[in-house]
Amino acid sequence: IFTETIIKSMYSHCPKPIIFPLSNPSKQIEAHPQQLIEWTDGNALIATGSPFTPVVYDGNFYPIAQCNNSYIFPGLGLAVVAAGIERITDDMLIIASEVLAAASPMATSGHQELLPPLTETAELSKKIAFAVAKLAQQKRLAPEMTENTLLQAIEDNFWLPRYRDYQRVNV
Repeated sequence: IFTETIIKSMYSHCPKPIIFPLSNPSKQIEAHPQQLIEWTDGNALIATGSPFTPVVYDGNFYPIAQCNNSYIFPGLGLAVVAAGIERITDDMLIIASEVLAAASPMATSGHQELLPPLTETAELSKKIAFAVAKLAQQKRLAPEMTENTLLQAIEDNFWLPRYRDYQRVNV
């Protein structure tokens, strides 16, 4: 769907186009990241719905972010549980997106990565939960509580998977 003609036209009007071919599985992707990098002379911001290996173009290394619900929904759900939010609004999704955007290595340190590593999602989820819960309280969609009480509720409701080591036993 994202043809060379379309992408080059987009690039002619925008020096840093944002292109998210999010179709999943990867065999159904709208355009391959390698092509998008080439068609924009390495200037596109790309995130895909499936994992892709980094692209090397013109001697530069371009990590390809996998953009999916693992970045926002855990924090959103945590906010609902920890703060007792009645319903999710568009404003809450926007503020969750803004917290994620503020954590972008590209935005914060100028590195090539668009999204933070998945290893940072636990702390990111807590930040998203706090921001969403505060907004819900302001909109009267969640009970009022102090920041310290809210932070404690987020910690109390945060789930961290811990897996036991299993050993196969023949029976």
